[in-house]
Amino acid sequence: MNSLGLPKPPAETRVVVAMSGGVDSSVTAALLREEGYDVVGITLQLYDHGQAVNKAKACCAGQDIYDARRVAERLDMPHYVLDYESRFRSSVIDDFADSYLRGETPIPCVRCNQSVKFRDLLSTARDLGAEALATGHYIQRVEGEGGAELHRAVDHERDQSYFLFATTREQLDFLRFPLGGLTKPETRALAERFGLAIADKPDSQDICFVPNGSYARVVERLRPGALDPGEIVDLEGRVLGAHQGIINFTIGQRRGLGVGGTAEPLYVVRLEPEARRVVVGPKEALARDRVFANELNWLGEGRGPAEGQAVTVKLRSVQAPVPARLFAQTDGEVMIALEASQYGISPGQAAVFYDGDRVLGGGWIQRAEGSGQAIAPTTEFGQEPRLTGTPAAP
Repeated sequence: MNSLGLPKPPAETRVVVAMSGGVDSSVTAALLREEGYDVVGITLQLYDHGQAVNKAKACCAGQDIYDARRVAERLDMPHYVLDYESRFRSSVIDDFADSYLRGETPIPCVRCNQSVKFRDLLSTARDLGAEALATGHYIQRVEGEGGAELHRAVDHERDQSYFLFATTREQLDFLRFPLGGLTKPETRALAERFGLAIADKPDSQDICFVPNGSYARVVERLRPGALDPGEIVDLEGRVLGAHQGIINFTIGQRRGLGVGGTAEPLYVVRLEPEARRVVVGPKEALARDRVFANELNWLGEGRGPAEGQAVTVKLRSVQAPVPARLFAQTDGEVMIALEASQYGISPGQAAVFYDGDRVLGGGWIQRAEGSGQAIAPTTEFGQEPRLTGTPAAP
């Protein structure tokens, strides 16, 4: 076995590296090239890069394509640029806009990994005769007793497992993540050792197709009418003010509400897109201990979680995992029973499950409730969970 767990010597093993033009993917290519692998770099053009040529903190745009090409030349390896704009538009950008119209808070980077990168690019890598697709993500692929597993990166500050929960078992068999055991400073030091011009390049921070971080402007351009005005109301329905489009608001938001004169701070508690209404209330009104998610991707043992299985779960990318239990619903959803209430849980975000550092999978949050109920465990995954106690007020 070679260092990637594949049977042939490196020189006889072709690996496609997804090169975004940043430090991480460039070092990934350099490490594999140094080991003697037959490395092919591929950069995806995902959107109109003309407006983003000078945007240093984006990815997959004009400057980044140029940087990836320079790295490939430095490493003396083939490099191709593939036009995936139409696929990216249909799979990621349109979903992003529609999700905001539904009052959700989308994560387009997950959709991009789920579809364009780990579905379409992976297929292209196979067509090129590759035996693996390597990326610069900070996450670990570990061979377990039941096959390949996903684990959090050694550097939890850089860990990207939340954004990769939708990786399937089949995809995981083909994917490799050489940086999962490194810290970012170590990666930059390697870039300098390899003499890569991008060693000091800033990290990608913005959503690549959102100029200047203006989500609302992008959605408005894609979906005319998205900024239609409406009312801001309290939990009793009293009108407190007006807004210029619910796409400007997210669950848990406190600043920029445009209402004042209240005795306590107000937060966005609920969005009602059909009525174009923003509902606000005190922080305690955000408390939720039951989260419902669908499109479950399971990477743990068996075909799905055991009924009442104990896990930790991340409900936002910046949140530390918190204790919970999983229960199936009759409609294919999974219910996440949190040990303690969380605040600001938003539909459209992901719920990602862990057993220690192992990624067990995850799903897309549809809704959250504050039940005030205890759960009596059932015996088989797929049964309706039984609730006891008296429901609390929503």
